[in-house]
This record gives sequence, C-alpha cells and structure tokens, in this order.
Amino acid sequence: MAMGAAAAVAASSSSGCAAATPHRHSHRHRQAPCSGGGAWMLPFRAGLASSPSSSSSAAAGDPSQALSALLPLVVAATAVTALGNPATFSWVSKEYYAPALGGIMLSIGIKLSLDDFALAFKRPVPLTIGYLAQYMVKPLLGVLIARAFGMPSAFFAGFVLTCCVSGAQLSSYASFLSKGDVALSILLTSCSTISSVVVTPVLTGLLIGSVVPVDGIAMAKSILQVVLVPVTLGLLLNTYAKAVVNVIQPVMPFVAMVCTSLCIGSPLAINRSKILSSEGFLLLFPIVAFHVAAFIVGYWISKLPILRQEEPVCRTISVCTGMQSSTLAGLLATQFLGSSQAVPAACSVVIMAIFGLTLASYWGNGSRIRDIGSRFFPQASAGVSS
Repeated sequence: MAMGAAAAVAASSSSGCAAATPHRHSHRHRQAPCSGGGAWMLPFRAGLASSPSSSSSAAAGDPSQALSALLPLVVAATAVTALGNPATFSWVSKEYYAPALGGIMLSIGIKLSLDDFALAFKRPVPLTIGYLAQYMVKPLLGVLIARAFGMPSAFFAGFVLTCCVSGAQLSSYASFLSKGDVALSILLTSCSTISSVVVTPVLTGLLIGSVVPVDGIAMAKSILQVVLVPVTLGLLLNTYAKAVVNVIQPVMPFVAMVCTSLCIGSPLAINRSKILSSEGFLLLFPIVAFHVAAFIVGYWISKLPILRQEEPVCRTISVCTGMQSSTLAGLLATQFLGSSQAVPAACSVVIMAIFGLTLASYWGNGSRIRDIGSRFFPQASAGVSS
C-alpha cells in the first residue's frame, strides 16, 4: 500500500526530532526539520515545511513517492482489467497470495529501525487513539453497517474480517498528502501490523466465529508468516545490512505495487460473476458507507474535548482509520473463509484508495472539513463566519 511513504519514519526517529514533541505544541514547531535523519527524508521535510503545491515536487524528487502517487491509478486499472478480462488475473491462485503479501510487507520492513518504535513511548496519546480506532471502533462500525445493510452471507464474514485487519501502508502516503503527521501514521501502521498476529484472529473469532468457523491459531500462524517474518527481516536488514538495503530499496516500491495488483486482481477476476450480479452491486453500498464512516469517526474522535488533538494528528488518525490492509484481509479470507469472502476485501482496496487519497488531497490543498458547507451554501457560511 503506502510503500514509498514508509520512508517518512526516519524523520522522527531522532530523539531531537520536532515530531516527537507533545501534541499541544504548535503545528509549525512539530513539523520543523530535524537535525538528524537520512538524506532520503529530504522530500518529506520539504513537503511538510512548504506550500501545498510542493507535495507534487517532493513526490517527483523521490521515486518511491512517485510510485505511491500512481498506486490509486494502478488499483483502478487492476479492477477494470480483472473484471473486463478475468483471464489476466484468474491464474493467481491462493498459493501466490502469501509471497505477494510478503513482498509488500518486506518493502515496509526495510524502511524501519528500532528507534522508530521508541517514538511510541514519547507519543502515547495519539498512538493509543489511533490504535483503538483501528481495532475497536472500526470492527464495531463494520458489524453495525453489515447488519444495517443486510449483507448477504456470501460476503458477511469477509467484510467483517476486512474491518479487523491492520492499517494500510497507503495511509502513510495519504497522511503526507494531507499535511498530517507522517511519523505517527508510520508508527500506527507498524504497530497495528505487528500486533495483527494476535489481534486480528481474536477479533475475527469474536465477531464472526458464530457465523463462520474461524481457526484463530491457523490464522495467527498465517499472519506470522506473511506479515511479521517479512517485516522483521526488513528491519534486520536495515539495521545490520545497509549495503543490501541500498541495493534492493529502489526496486521494492515497484515490487510492492505489482504484489498489490496481484492481490487485488485475483479475487475480482475469480469472483467476477458474483461481483457483477445484483447481489455484488449491492455490496458496494456498505463498503462505501463503512469507509466514509471510518474517516469521519477517526477524525472527530480525535477532536473530542477530552483528547483535543491537533489538526495534523486528527487528519492522520482519520486516514489511518479509514484505510486498512485489505490485501491481508483478502489473503486470510481466501485461506480460511472461501474465495467469495475475499470479494469485500478486493472491493475495499479500490474504494479505500480512491476515497482516502481524495480526502488527503482535499486537505493538502488547504481546505478544511468545516469549509465543505460553504461550497454548497456560500451565503449561509458567509453569514456564520461574519
């Protein structure tokens, strides 16, 4: 997902980094450039300190960011191709899913360091809010929306599973585009991904165990193999084998993009008839409702008076709540629930990428949520502001 955006972690890994300052400090102070960090972080620093238009130039200066910017187009093209010509992706069986997802996770691991996780102890409040939104608010939203829309049993378990997986890698790039807190996004994604080995099977068993039998131990082993092992391998390489990382890092965003395309295209192609049926068409409504609700709840829960997080933190928690690792959900659904249950995850990837990056671009262009009403009722908004 947000393959290239994981590069932003190092910007906050130094103990003197302004991103680790308390959340009540000013937005300008928190995003001030750090004295440490690698040279490959310069595009992020420039983007955070400059005008909205500089985000495109930052992406252009970093090949990994340029590839991340193309990911929504790749996702959309994959969906169209898989549904229009299923043979393009129908050959991708579930045996290929684990290596493909492992490639995505490895691309994250090589951008991490042990110092990055130390930030969690310096910023416990926003990290806790984001984590609880990921693994408490989002699953509950998923169950409520699935029940409200009367989701068919062929998709129900897969949809709920999609709501119980870790954060999406693409959310880090969305946080960057929205002028949010990129380091916080990386930490949230990393923590939720690693802990998914335990949390996702437990949540899945609690929420859908009575509907579809779920083997929590087998699911945990699968997540361990395709998530924790590649991420740990990448972390070790980045810590002890920098020369190897310097060789493979330039190609990893492309590898992750190809792997993402395979994980999305396969369930869409294999289940084309169900997706294009009236039942499949109705599936889009709860998926859209779920992501919209997750973005909104993630933002406003951070604005509660008792929490009072800054705007960049609220934006980050919003995109991290509204975007999850649907490729992981697709893999788990295919392995443990059946191929048709992977359809909600595949559809979620497309909708999540489009909605998430659209919202991020809206924020990145200097717009605010409160300004939406002024576009439809300019006179009323002018009266209120006056």
